[in-house]
Amino acid sequence: MKKIILLLLLTFGIKSVFAECAISAMYFFPETKEISLNSKFIIEGYAFSQKTIKSFKERTVYLESESGELIELNLQEILTGQMQLTQAIFCPTSELKPNTKYFLKYSDETENEVREMTTYNREKKEREKVYWKTTDKKVFENLNSNLTLEFEKTDVVHYGCGPEANAIFKIKNKPESEIWYKTEVIEAETNKKTVYYIKEWNGRLNVGHDMCSGAFTFKRKGKYKVRFTPMNIDGKPLKTTDWTTFESPFMNDKSPFGN
Repeated sequence: MKKIILLLLLTFGIKSVFAECAISAMYFFPETKEISLNSKFIIEGYAFSQKTIKSFKERTVYLESESGELIELNLQEILTGQMQLTQAIFCPTSELKPNTKYFLKYSDETENEVREMTTYNREKKEREKVYWKTTDKKVFENLNSNLTLEFEKTDVVHYGCGPEANAIFKIKNKPESEIWYKTEVIEAETNKKTVYYIKEWNGRLNVGHDMCSGAFTFKRKGKYKVRFTPMNIDGKPLKTTDWTTFESPFMNDKSPFGN
């Protein structure tokens, strides 16, 4: 009987039983195409693509205009997530030109990297080269200083390839513009600190990981604390929040596998 119950749980109790994780992917920010003359940039690699991100320590990344002019991007830092994600933070070495379209370019770029240097255009329903277009503004709009983050809950969802686990925060007084959240998580037991830039999803911040990847992971038991520094895509920050303490999302989780 126990075997039958377990089989039913495995068949019906887990979302996306046959879901699979990709072996590589690249993500590029800002997601918005219109930027100021002093925008920052984030390039993120998943799984095998993390190798590209780490290589930026010895390579140069550029913005290239349609006329072929190159603007070098200065690598500010590389941040390593706890589950298959790594990101590099860049800023231009000189002010960009107004009303100019820029494409991303690496030194010694491989054919595979060129293929990965694309994003999906929902309107055209096709993939296209990563690009941004400047406005004539030196800075992007400032964030609402009344923006706040409120802890909502911890949550675990079980999928075919593994669990999704997050501490979820609700965002209040959020502007329409793109926001990056520099997120610092400390595990209380070890005092280990992990820092990563994350973005909202449906008006909330998910601090943790999905079944394939994520900036932060959790042990079965234990306490964690987190704080956020919201910023616009120019990197201009609001005041860092106070620390919020929460228990591991797995503390009250009842796994369908019985562990």
